[in-house]
Amino acid sequence: MKKTLGILVIASALGISALVAQDPAGGSGHGNFVQHRVSHLTTLLGLSAAQQQQATTIFTNEAGAQASLHSSMTAAHQSLKTAVQSNDTAAIEQAATTIGTLTAQTTTNQAKAEAAFYQILTPAQQAKLNQAESQSHGRMGAEGMGWRH
Repeated sequence: MKKTLGILVIASALGISALVAQDPAGGSGHGNFVQHRVSHLTTLLGLSAAQQQQATTIFTNEAGAQASLHSSMTAAHQSLKTAVQSNDTAAIEQAATTIGTLTAQTTTNQAKAEAAFYQILTPAQQAKLNQAESQSHGRMGAEGMGWRH
């Protein structure tokens, strides 16, 4: 049971960090990603020019924080791969712990950016975002209308 749980933890960490590794916010094109995200939210919520500027700052800062974690995540995955290939259980546990910590930091960065963005919205925009998110859960997954990436 413990071994199965460990495999599931590693598999989920690999899946999450693979998504982080593919996140356009982590690469050199994060400006385009942020611009697309703000444009989408402007269309969805009718953001004012001031809100667009604030959202751009919030999401640019998030992208920078995520980019700094990207190389650490890549190194942790390489360590995990090496540990698996050499059947080094202690190194597997260490790499998995590192991946878990980095995944938690990534999730924290995303949640803080989402919280900051949510605070700049009017109550009507918050309601609209909440409604769009709740309507999309069945079709598009937990990330709703894509305001979170």
